[in-house]
Amino acid sequence: MAFRSRVYTPDSLPRCIIARLQTRLFMSRKLLLSPFVIFCALLLSGVPSDAQQTNFDFVTTGGRVVDGTGAPWVATDIGIIGDRIVAMGDLHNAAARKRIDAAGLVVTPGFIDVQGQSEFNVLVDNRAASKITQGVTTEITGEGNSIAPLNDRLLQDLKDSAQKYHVELDWRSLDEYLRRLDRSHPAINLGTFVGAGGIRTYVMGKDNRPPTKDELEQMRQLVAQAMQQGAFGLSSALEYVPDTFASTDELVELAKVARTYGGVYFTHQRSESDRIFSSLDEVFAIAERAHISTTIWHLKTAYRENWGQMPEILNRIKAARERGLDVAASVYPYTRASNGLIACFPSWISEGGTEQMLQRLNDPAQRARAQKEMEERSSTWENEWLGSGGPSGVTLIQVINPELRKFEGMNFEEIGRQMGKDPKDAAMDIAIADRGNSQVVIAIMQDADVRAVVSNPLVTYGSDSGAQAEDGPLSATKAHPRAFGTFPRVLAEYVRTEHTMSLEEAVRKMTSQAASRVGITNRGILRPGMMADIAVFDAGAIRDTATYNDPLHYSVGVKDVFVNGRPVVLDGKITDERPGKALRGPGYVAQ
Repeated sequence: MAFRSRVYTPDSLPRCIIARLQTRLFMSRKLLLSPFVIFCALLLSGVPSDAQQTNFDFVTTGGRVVDGTGAPWVATDIGIIGDRIVAMGDLHNAAARKRIDAAGLVVTPGFIDVQGQSEFNVLVDNRAASKITQGVTTEITGEGNSIAPLNDRLLQDLKDSAQKYHVELDWRSLDEYLRRLDRSHPAINLGTFVGAGGIRTYVMGKDNRPPTKDELEQMRQLVAQAMQQGAFGLSSALEYVPDTFASTDELVELAKVARTYGGVYFTHQRSESDRIFSSLDEVFAIAERAHISTTIWHLKTAYRENWGQMPEILNRIKAARERGLDVAASVYPYTRASNGLIACFPSWISEGGTEQMLQRLNDPAQRARAQKEMEERSSTWENEWLGSGGPSGVTLIQVINPELRKFEGMNFEEIGRQMGKDPKDAAMDIAIADRGNSQVVIAIMQDADVRAVVSNPLVTYGSDSGAQAEDGPLSATKAHPRAFGTFPRVLAEYVRTEHTMSLEEAVRKMTSQAASRVGITNRGILRPGMMADIAVFDAGAIRDTATYNDPLHYSVGVKDVFVNGRPVVLDGKITDERPGKALRGPGYVAQ
């Protein structure tokens, strides 16, 4: 007979236990410890509950509950009222508006994507379909260039996409964006960092120079304002213009401001290839000098000459933690990356912004110089064209200009043949015609390194992709399969097939660990009082179906997904519910 746990509700604890828990919560620097304390208190309280007489909105019954802490699964029911979990235990006699039969299924906290890119996409299609069909209920975004704050200079960078998808750019501050997001009623919760690159562009454009004293102070003030308006911390994307122009000292000063408001620091580090060890040293230096929790996005060892170094990289992160630095990482479980086509060109091409980039690409002498540098290893920029093995390793997946759509899904060796041009000329001509908006997939990693990092206990997961769909406006372009399959792929490939980690460990990394790294305190664990973000799936059937050649396919095996207590996926079908919320970070002050 399966064990049925006692029912507990938030009101079932004696006052003395509540007082002790409040003291522990206040004294704990990391709120990730608090659910464990609560759990112990619940087990010891022995207080009878009247939950069987409660009228619940939803009750999940018969499932194997993996609560997100890493603890072994238990057989228990979950009662939901409004947007909260209010009871866990034996609820077989409880009244409920709807009962969710989870027999033979796994019930977990909703997955947290720590590197989504959906801040614009959810304004186009609020279903976030490719995310919720994976079991994702919360996304954190804002890599280097965040959606706000905006000025006229930054608005120009969004103009092409806004016109294509008919999105009104009616916000300037982060608070205004988050209010706009709530009015859009997304299916998922979404929070954001404030991007150091966006702040730099706001103040000084995309110039390759250090900020003046006054400019740095303005940047600090903008970070402070964003933190007060709800940012979860500071982010950087140091491989790309303009972030790559920022010094370590500049980043430390901005990170200190974020830390003052309880924020964290997430980074696409300066190098993921030939200079990765010096890049790691910079990450550690920022964490130490700013006294800030730091996470490296999409940790990887890029390009063939660096393959096999992942164990050493993980050892260095572990060693940094052992000397007191709060550093960790995220990853997506694929051997190909994705970013803008212009990242395949030397960084000086993009200096100064779009118009200057177009002028350089149209200038024969500068074009020839850039093409020569694309064939050479570099110690000053990440040569993704060469690192991908040349044109056959770079595949065009997304464009703004409709005249270029015929090339989507083709690599640049194929595009060059079709255009009758050298592949580098083809890439530059497409960048011109698409005003630098084109996106590509690049083949730069090996499976052994990905396998090593996916199962490491310090590493959580981020798709590094915006939400898309099989239909609607965001289906008219290609994608990286990670947009549709990151989380199911981990569960199918590494838990079920390769057994590199347990189900409970994988769920911990997708939920409570992700919440802890970002600073989310009321999601990521199944407990009474927590927000009712819940995923129900078949552990034996869940898998990704998106491929590089045919990416626009939802994952399978996810049966039900709740966001803030309402079902966005029910019996495997996307519902009409749109209960997602704009999430605000620890420094938020109501405007």
